[in-house]
Amino acid sequence: MTSDSEKYWYNLKTGEVEKGYESPAIDRAGPFDTPEEAAKAPEIMRERSRAWADEEARDDAWGPRSEPADDEQ
Repeated sequence: MTSDSEKYWYNLKTGEVEKGYESPAIDRAGPFDTPEEAAKAPEIMRERSRAWADEEARDDAWGPRSEPADDEQ
């Protein structure tokens, strides 16, 4: 297993791919196994964000359980 310090990261500020811990953690996305994967980080993050939003929308569609109306009891 490769240490994260030997993997590739996408620098969110510069848009550059870096190997290891070149930038502060807050500026990095990753780790990725290859520089090609790291270069796709913005696309990967958009896809994951879209998937999370879709999942949350499905969860919200369940809605709160409503209490029966007075005339239904």
